[in-house]
Amino acid sequence: MAEFTMELNDEQKEVRDWLHGFAADVIRPAAAEWDEREETPWPVIQEAAKVGIYSLDFYAQQYFDPTGLGIPMAMEELFWGDAGIALSIVGTGLAAVGVLANGTEEQIGTWIPQMYGDPSDVKVAAFCSSEPDAGSDVASMRTRAVYDEAKDEWVINGTKTWATNGGIANVHVVVAVVDPELGSKGHASFIVPPGTPGLTQGQKFKKHGIRASHTAEVVLDGVRVPGSCLLGGKEKLDERLARARERARQGGERVKNAAMATFEASRPAVGAMAVGTARAAYEVALDYAKTREQFGRPIIDNQGVAFQLADMRTQIDAARLLVWRASWMAVSGKPFTAAEGSMSKLFASETAKKVTAQAVQILGGNGYTREYPVERMHRDAAIYTIFEGTSEIQRLVIARTLSGMPIR
Repeated sequence: MAEFTMELNDEQKEVRDWLHGFAADVIRPAAAEWDEREETPWPVIQEAAKVGIYSLDFYAQQYFDPTGLGIPMAMEELFWGDAGIALSIVGTGLAAVGVLANGTEEQIGTWIPQMYGDPSDVKVAAFCSSEPDAGSDVASMRTRAVYDEAKDEWVINGTKTWATNGGIANVHVVVAVVDPELGSKGHASFIVPPGTPGLTQGQKFKKHGIRASHTAEVVLDGVRVPGSCLLGGKEKLDERLARARERARQGGERVKNAAMATFEASRPAVGAMAVGTARAAYEVALDYAKTREQFGRPIIDNQGVAFQLADMRTQIDAARLLVWRASWMAVSGKPFTAAEGSMSKLFASETAKKVTAQAVQILGGNGYTREYPVERMHRDAAIYTIFEGTSEIQRLVIARTLSGMPIR
C-alpha cells in the first residue's frame, strides 16, 4: 500500500507536464471551434491516439498507478484544456471502468482494446445506464435483459439516455434489469458488440455545455448478445442474485448493483475533471485581473476582486485534496466509510460551478462573450453537479453512509 502523499514523483510530474503540453498546444486551440460545431472532435482524438494519450496502455498505466493519483492528475490536465474535447477523449474510460469493475479477465482482455481501436482507426465506447425515467432513481430502470437458455443468449429491450458516445460507439456497455423484483439489486451489465442488430442511436442532444462531446439516446430493440457478454458471467450473477433474495427476505444489508460499482470507481475522477475546469477559469481570471486596469490601477488591487481570487484558489486546492484522498483510498483498498468518493465529487463539482461563475464576473462584460474562454468554461462546469450522480444524490449518499439510515 502506497503512503498518502501530496507530492508527485518524478515520473508523474513528467506525465503531468506532457499532458499539460498536449492540452495547451492541441486541445485549447481547437476548443472554441468544436464547441460551436457540437460534433465529436475526431481529429483531436486521433492526435491523442497518435501520441499515446488515447490508448488502453496509457489508461491502464494511470488506472494502476499504486499511489492512485495517475487518473486524477490526467483528468485535471486534460480538462484544464477543454471539458468538451477532454470528455470526448476520456469518455470511453467510463465504459472501460464498467468492464474492469464487473468483468472477468477474459472479458477485460477481449473488449477493452476494442473500445479504443488504434491510431489509424480510432474507436470509442459508451456506458449506458440512465433512462428517460431512471436517472438518479436507478431502481426505476426499465431496460430488461432476459436469458434465452436454449441459445445461451441475452435478449435486451429498452431505451437508454444521456449516453456519452451513445450510438457512435464501437462497444456499448449496457446496464439492464435481470430480476425486477430485486429493484436496483437485480441489475447486470452487458457488452453489446459492434454491429449488433437492434441497437440504434436515438435523439442526439444539443447541450448547454461540453458540446464537443457526443451525447445521445441508445435504443435497444430485441438486441441479442451471447451469454459470454454478461459481465462477470452467469454463475457469478446467479450467486449475487441469490444473496440479494436471501438478504431481502431477512431484511439484511444492501448489495451493490453493477451501475453503482462503476460510479463509485469513477466519482473521484469526475471530481478531478471539475478541478481542471475550475483551475483553468481561475487562471484566466487571475491573469485578467493583473492586467485589466480601471481607475488607473489593475483591478486585482481592489479587495473585492483580490478576495474572490483568494477564495477561488483555496476552494480549488481543497477540492483537489479531497479528490486525491479518495483516489488514494480507492487504490489502497480503504473503504469509503464516510462516502469520501461522493464527498470529492460533490465538493469539486460545486467548486467548478462557483469558480467559473466568479471568473465570468471578474471579467465583466468580456467574460460574458465567447471572445474569452470563461464563458464556455462556465457552461461546461454546470454538468459536473449533474452527471454521474447529482449533487443532491451525493449528499444523500454521504448522509446515508454517515448515519446508516435509509434517508429519503
